[in-house]
This record gives sequence, structure tokens and C-alpha cells, in this order.
Amino acid sequence: MSQNRQMHRPGRGMGGGGMHVAEKPKDFKRAMHQLILFCKKFGFWLLAAFVCAAVSTVFTILGPDKLRDLTNEITAGIVSGINTDAVLTICFTLVIYYSISLILGILQGVIMTNVTQGLSKDLRSAISVKINKLPIWYYNKTTFGDVLSRVTNDVDTIGDTMHRSVIQLVSAVFMFFGSLIMMFRTNWIMALTAIISSLVGFVFISLIMGKSQHYFAERQKWLGQVNGCVEEVYSGHNIVKVFNAERQTKQEFDKLNGKLYNSDWKSQFLSGLMMPIMNFIGNFGYVCVCVVGAVLTMNDMIDFGVIVAFMVYVRLFTNPLSQMAQAFTSLQTTAAASERVFEFLGAEEMSDESEKTAKIDNVKGEVVFDHVRFGYEDSDKIVIHDFSEHVLPGQKIAIVGPTGAGKTTMVNLLMRFHELKGGKIFIDGVNTADMKRSDVHNLFGMVLQDTWLFEGTLFENIAYCRQDVTLEDVRRACVAVGLDHFISTLPHGYQTVLDDKMNLSAGQKQLLTIARAMVQNAPMLILDEATSSVDTRTEELIQIAMDKLTQGRTSFVIAHRLSTIKNADKILVIKDGDIIESGTHDQLLEKGGFYAELYNSQFESA
Repeated sequence: MSQNRQMHRPGRGMGGGGMHVAEKPKDFKRAMHQLILFCKKFGFWLLAAFVCAAVSTVFTILGPDKLRDLTNEITAGIVSGINTDAVLTICFTLVIYYSISLILGILQGVIMTNVTQGLSKDLRSAISVKINKLPIWYYNKTTFGDVLSRVTNDVDTIGDTMHRSVIQLVSAVFMFFGSLIMMFRTNWIMALTAIISSLVGFVFISLIMGKSQHYFAERQKWLGQVNGCVEEVYSGHNIVKVFNAERQTKQEFDKLNGKLYNSDWKSQFLSGLMMPIMNFIGNFGYVCVCVVGAVLTMNDMIDFGVIVAFMVYVRLFTNPLSQMAQAFTSLQTTAAASERVFEFLGAEEMSDESEKTAKIDNVKGEVVFDHVRFGYEDSDKIVIHDFSEHVLPGQKIAIVGPTGAGKTTMVNLLMRFHELKGGKIFIDGVNTADMKRSDVHNLFGMVLQDTWLFEGTLFENIAYCRQDVTLEDVRRACVAVGLDHFISTLPHGYQTVLDDKMNLSAGQKQLLTIARAMVQNAPMLILDEATSSVDTRTEELIQIAMDKLTQGRTSFVIAHRLSTIKNADKILVIKDGDIIESGTHDQLLEKGGFYAELYNSQFESA
């Protein structure tokens, strides 16, 4: 069971796409430095992998030198007879060299797999811990999709590119310089011939890479646009049908699809030229080595074995150049992903509360708002100006007002989801600022307008995070909200698994979250538009259940349907962050003020 996986994910907006494409990092050195520091615990194993890669490369480079000796032995033996013992010795040495290279290559691959997977796991764990340390306001300015992208795509990018690029870069560097040394050690004229012939080809490679990079970036951009378009239209398919927008939607998709086709075709065409040109470089190098080698052999400046050795060295020399170019490109992607991950890990956390010891043992439910003042962290605007109210134990307090008045903000402050700019909030005489946030949260059951269900059984969803809840407790809550009959008709009852195949109406989801709050049995309640997604008949049933649930408990109810709060002990009317009216339903109607206007506007057609 996954308890942090939401069943119905909202569709991404246009251009959100199905994948995140890492951009070029703003500060490559800083991003890589942060990644290296995070990898310190893997330092020994990274060093071991580098050593294995380096030694493996060295033994690969030594191979052509032995091939030269083998060729010379065979050439010399054509006339006087082949020295079988010498040939076998060289062959056996070659087998040892290449075997050692193979074993070390496999070993470094295993080590790097463990390192990169361990690194990915640690990064995900660090992000998971960080998520719970960040204040709520961080998520108000950051989309959930962006956070999810950092956990999945960016971390995967770091692991994948590091696994391929780091060792590839180390091996390529050793191979490149090792080949150079061995070539000049063998014959400097042939070495210059191999280098010059290879560099001619790499001029073309660099030109192609410069062009193809742009088209690959374009391809990823339009791929994201196409994925976003498909996902957006699919999630809102009914709306598209209702408004007869099929033609317009198809035109938009065809436009994006055409741009993807053009950029994809150009990027694939140019990248497809790489291999033929690489083959050309290798073959051209072979020709140059053979021609120059033949001339030198005819002049008795080298023996035939040198030509054979250089035919291998040409390949060993040309491959690392392309590998280094690919590795540096991949490291740019790694740095971009690292920058996003460590930007998240470096975000400002909530203040440490390890020293706070204030607790409430026997909760009565008396709440005092004492000149509360609040404004969001990323804004200088004050949302709550001077809020004061005294709530007695067991009272049902309704909070009403126009959209943006500060109703939800008020209960968020009560729950300590945000920190106050001024004033204090007391629960049973204890300042909530002196309590740990988790202790404050334990005092409240909460039902929100936005339902949240995870992939698991109905029982697990309702008994969420409560180990002491029995099936009878869950059933009793479902009977109270009118869900028991529906659940009993399901093949597996309360053990029915909620997944993407299980279609629940918005009202049924809301009822499940209300049942969850009932099972939690917290001493105080917060109901934020708890009945907004249900029909009138279900709303009446829920109201009866809520009256039972709130009996003897201090409860705060945010409601737009004013008919649901007639029986509230006190109604607070908030506008622009201030209480402009307070009293019972009848008192406020008699007053004929702002509340009366709101109430009558909902029933003016009755």
C-alpha cells in the first residue's frame, strides 16, 4: 500500500508534459560542487571505481603493443620458421591483459551501479525528509508537479548520467592520453599521422554536434508540449465534447505535432550522421596509417608490426574524443538536475521545535485569538489585521465571508500551518507558539473541501494513521455518514481496494474523508466546506452526523452554504481580514447587515 500516492492526479497544464527536461545549469561549478559534497560517503567506492576504470584502460592500451610483437614474430617466422613458444607466450599475455581489463571493467560497473543507486536513494530520502520540514507557504508558490519532478525525474537524471558519464569520462581521458603516449613511444611520425587524420574528421563532428544540440533541445521542448496537450485534452475530454471543441483541439495538436516532427527529424538526421562520420574517421585513419606505414617500412624505418599496432591505436584514439564530448554534455544535464534538487534541499525550513515542551493533557477546547495579525512570507500584504475572539469549550463556531476574506487562513493559523506576524493564539490557556506543531495537529480533526484518498483499501483510507481502529469503529462512522450501505454492496466490502479503476463520485470521496475525521475522534474539529460536493439529501444526513460528531467538541466550520450553519453557537463574519459581525444566525438576520445580505442572496429565488 502506498500512502502518499494520490488516486486522481490533476492534469498538467499546457506544456507541462510528461517529462521534465533539464535546462542548462545557471552555475555548473556550484551545482557539481554540491553534488560532490553529497557523494562524500561514497568517496571510497568512487575512488575504487576510478582506479578500476583507469587500470582497465591501461591494460587495453597495452594490447596493441603486444600485437606488434606478435605480428613481428609471425612475419619473421615466415622465412625461418615461426617461434611457436614466443607466439604462445605473447598470445597468453594478451589474454591476461584483456581478461584483467574485462574483470576490472565489470567490477567498476558493479561499483558504480551501487554508488548511483545509493546516491539516488539518499537524494529521494533527503527530499522526503525535507518535504515535511518546509512551511506550507513554500507549496503555495511551488507546484506539486515541480516537487514531484525533482523527486523522480531530476534524481533519476543524476543517477543515470553519473552512472554513464563519470566512468566514461575517466576511461576516455586515460584512453586518450594513454593512446597518445603509446603512439609517440612507438613511432612519432605514425603518431602525428593518426592525430592529424583524426582531427580532420572531428572538425565535421563538432559542427554537427553544434547544430544537433539545438534541435535536440527543440525536440524535448515540443515533446513536452505534445504530452501536455494530450494529457490536458484527455483529462477534460467531456468538456471538449460538450463545447464541440474537437476541431480546434485537433488543430492545436496537429500544430504541436508538426513542430515536434520537424525538430525530431532534424535532430535524428544529424545524430544519424555521427556514426557514419565516426566510421569514416576510423577508416580514413586506417588508410593514412597504412600509406605512411608502408612508406616507412619500405625505407626500413619501422617494421610491419608497427602498422598493425597503429591500426588499433587509431580506433583507441578516436573513440575517447567522442566519448568525452558526450560525457561533458551529460554532465551538463547532471548539473542542471543537481541544481534543482539542491535548490529544494536548501530551501528555508520551519524553525526547530525540539526544545518546546508545552502540552495539553486534558483538552477542554477553549480557544482565544488575541489580536492576531498575519501576512504571507512572500508578500508584504497583511491578510489578517487584528483578529480577536474568545471561543468557549464545546462551541460550534461558523466562519463566513466572501472569497479571499481570510476564512481558511484563520484555521490554518489555528493549526500552526503558518506563523503569526503578531498576537497570540491560546488553547486551554496554552500559547500554541510554545507547543510543537505535531502536538497542535493532534488536537484537531480536519475535513477539507479537497478530498485526498490513496491507493489502499477503504478500511485503510478511513482508519488512516490509526493503528488502534477496529473494523467496527470504521463501520460505525460510515453508518453515521450514510456510506455503509454503498460499501456493503461492493464485492470485498471494506477491504475493497481504491485505485484508478475504482470510480467514486465527488460526494462519496467527501463522505469517506468525513468518516476518517469521525474515526480520528480528535477533541476539536475543523470543517472547511465539508459538504460542498454532496447533494441536498446527503447534506442533510451529513449535518445530522456532524451534529453528533461536534457535540461536546469545539468546532470551527467554514461554509459558503449558510443554511448549514443555522445551528452554530456563534457566526463570525469576516471581510478583508477583520471580523465585521458576530452572533447567532437569528441575531445576524435581525441586524440586517452583511451576513443578512449573504444569506438572502442565496435564497432570493425561493
